[in-house]
Amino acid sequence: MGEPPPTGNPAARLTAWPPVPPAWPAPVAGRSARLAGPGCRPFRLPDRPRLPALAVVTGAARGLGLAIATALHADGWPVLLTDVDATAVAAAAAPLGGWSRPLDVRDETACAEVAAEATARHGLGLWVNNAGILVTGPSWTHDEATRRRVVEINALGAMTGTLAALGVMREQGYGHVLNVVSLAGLVAAPGETVYAASKHALIAFSLGTLADLRAAGYRNLHISCLCPDGIWTPMLHDRLDDPGAVASFTGTLLTAERVAARAVRLARRPRPVVSVPRWRGAQVRLLDALPTLAVRLTPLVLAVGRAGQRRHRRQRQP
Repeated sequence: MGEPPPTGNPAARLTAWPPVPPAWPAPVAGRSARLAGPGCRPFRLPDRPRLPALAVVTGAARGLGLAIATALHADGWPVLLTDVDATAVAAAAAPLGGWSRPLDVRDETACAEVAAEATARHGLGLWVNNAGILVTGPSWTHDEATRRRVVEINALGAMTGTLAALGVMREQGYGHVLNVVSLAGLVAAPGETVYAASKHALIAFSLGTLADLRAAGYRNLHISCLCPDGIWTPMLHDRLDDPGAVASFTGTLLTAERVAARAVRLARRPRPVVSVPRWRGAQVRLLDALPTLAVRLTPLVLAVGRAGQRRHRRQRQP
């Protein structure tokens, strides 16, 4: 069931679906609600699942995806872990309820099937697009196949997952898509150009789709973008000597657990864009707003990143 058209009546806020269904008792499904005031039409609250709504996490076999799935499970969400590596994701899911599915996020049919399965079992409350890959180096050093793979997984894959989730959520009248982007989605990152381009595409798609939902009258559907700084996960474990990855070491190197904790809070309280840490988001947005200055500061940015790599190498030496 879709949502009613937007209204300026304050009573409409009574229909808002709690961002985290697991912690909230569900009202009786199909209960009617009438808004007071001239010009308001009666409508029905969206049917809501009696069981806790489910969270789907892509790229959840390891790293940040596994940390997010673990944190959501600890917060009360039933979690469906997906990953292209079927064996690894099944092992990762074992202590988290044991529910996993192999999933290539580039496969539109497979994403739709996962969304339908989640809906049939619990109701789909949250879809986390986390799957992604990193390539480094100047843009002209990557062949066409590499560029295509990065864009297909990081941007098109997340778009496919978002639309699969929204296909269900628009029908049920509530839901939240959380897209894991990166600070590289907010500013052009030297050495990570193709990766940053894919993340810029994702954040533009996310915010544009959120605006489309609001324009269409959907108030209980949310899309949030989580933009963390560099994270010490397998994606960066072999990048300490990579000159193309220095941008990931220019700020605060985060733990996956810290970012996952912020993702859980974001699941509870959707926001269009959240940076981790917040000060880094403000910093890169300033550079993005002043592109001439940003280009001139590139040598300094690279020097800071190289210093960060050296520092982390020393910290991890036996």
